[in-house]
Amino acid sequence: MADNDDIPFNRNFPLKPGVVEEVRPGVRRVLCDNPSPFTFTGTVSYIIGKGKVAILDPGPDNEAHAKALLDAVRGETVTHIIVTHTHRDHSPNTGRIKQATGATVYAEGPHRASRPRYESEKHNPESGADREFAPDVALAHGEVIEGAGWRLEAVATPGHTANHMAFAWPEQKVNFVGDHVMGWSTSIVAPPDGSMVDYMASLERLASREEELYFSGHGPEIPEGPRYVRFLIRHRKAREASILHRLGKGEADIPTLVRAIYIGIDPRLITAAGYSVLAHLEDLVARGVVTTEGDPVIGGTYRLAT
Repeated sequence: MADNDDIPFNRNFPLKPGVVEEVRPGVRRVLCDNPSPFTFTGTVSYIIGKGKVAILDPGPDNEAHAKALLDAVRGETVTHIIVTHTHRDHSPNTGRIKQATGATVYAEGPHRASRPRYESEKHNPESGADREFAPDVALAHGEVIEGAGWRLEAVATPGHTANHMAFAWPEQKVNFVGDHVMGWSTSIVAPPDGSMVDYMASLERLASREEELYFSGHGPEIPEGPRYVRFLIRHRKAREASILHRLGKGEADIPTLVRAIYIGIDPRLITAAGYSVLAHLEDLVARGVVTTEGDPVIGGTYRLAT
């Protein structure tokens, strides 16, 4: 979003689409040409290992990007395809890569919501869910997948989506964090696919781990990852405080809260900001701090609980 001056963002990411960049031994990255307000310069796919390799997050339904990835591993064997989560900018190219390589697909599972939809809710257009995706192997938190010279541990990080997973390479002090942590922006948490309670717990889980260098689904790598995560946790707590401050002046709907909190936001991100506010409100209602008539939904009006 636009107003996160409290987080040390880095928006310097000169990588060009289709170029293969080795960022450290055993880690290459390739940028897809799908820039947007939600994807920054595009989705970053990773090639892990040498000789017998894994491709992590093959990206959107994009033939040119699939070709760039396959060209990058020419003469090597792709043994694993790993997917952090099922948004349409991360998983749809899986089919192309699998067809070309015969590699086994690993992920937490198919797309699912963090909670059942309420009767009054329409389909959330911000979710961009890839509902066609299904892994060959469903991973649980703590499970390990390995190849020639690399070993990744699945780290459940729900919040951005219910099935989001990061993949840690403890020996290298590296973590592939998908969209859970990004160096250029905060993540969108949009109910019912996303959950603020889960997202905050997942941030705490990452912050307690040893990996220092984070490779993200969009934008540049993040040094001192756990320290950066602490900034994100503080930011979300400050966002919650801003919501409560505004509700202290009287009841409000979500558009009113967005106007009060997100000063100078890119107009294209207003809907997403509304869903992020809803994620906070769901949490606050569940904790009994805020009340609303009926279910906490995007069209609701909210007030402080007395």
